[in-house]
Amino acid sequence: MSATIIDGKAISQQIKDELKEKTAALKEKGIEVTLAVVLVGEDPASQVYVRNKKKACEYIGYNSLSYELPEETSQEELLKLIEELNGRENVDGILVQMPLPKHINEKAVIDAIDPSKDVDGFHPMNVGALCIGEQGFVSCTPAGVIQLLKRGCDGQIDIAGKECVIVGRSNIVGKPMALLMLRENATVTVTHSKTKDLANVCKRADILISAIGKAGFITKDFVKEGAVVIDVGINRNAEGKLCGDVVYDEVAEIASAITPVPGGVGPMTIAMLMNNCYESAVMRMNNSNIK
Repeated sequence: MSATIIDGKAISQQIKDELKEKTAALKEKGIEVTLAVVLVGEDPASQVYVRNKKKACEYIGYNSLSYELPEETSQEELLKLIEELNGRENVDGILVQMPLPKHINEKAVIDAIDPSKDVDGFHPMNVGALCIGEQGFVSCTPAGVIQLLKRGCDGQIDIAGKECVIVGRSNIVGKPMALLMLRENATVTVTHSKTKDLANVCKRADILISAIGKAGFITKDFVKEGAVVIDVGINRNAEGKLCGDVVYDEVAEIASAITPVPGGVGPMTIAMLMNNCYESAVMRMNNSNIK
């Protein structure tokens, strides 16, 4: 048995193409989608992410505003910029690229973003809305995993009623992932560093989602034959090559479907960010009664 590869590049391209069409239709009604991206400092990985976000905006037809601030920017200056962007009616999404320099409190920055422009889905109001099943922006990586499951394998993966095990309980992936899988009617177990007999717990999963950031941690001993395996981890191995949490070659022999790293979950994160920007613009249009 060899696993079907769930191709995140192809699925994210599909989503961006759909958004491109819908964005053109919005433009005809006089609505332009605008994303403001704020980068503080010169972290090389962050610069790559910001570049990719700008490229995606360009492809779909969004305006992208870029604020590249020096490392020594104070928290007060950053909060002032966020306040200004909150007040600009033509800005649909505000994204402050993490991580921030040490002297800036990330929580204060996330809390300062207007929840209706928080296209990253990190604001406590959006997280709370997800918890109780209300409308709000969902964190992009977990939202991307749901789309991979729904669109991968020609739509053959059924989530409802399946046993799902999530490895990792971070606020950005693990916790929202669990809530989204519950929303799709899966039976969900969240595991973490204190979980006893982790391999056996993982082996119960019909859908195993790993988001712990440890290269090669999930071997085939963690995986039930025929399970769907989603690898959210992005790590560097000893040779400096990009790899996931999952030992891909051996797990692919027993899984029914698997995401590669790179080219699996990664491209989906930006696609779902773009989707959140579009949804924000639609809300703005509806609130201003443009039909």
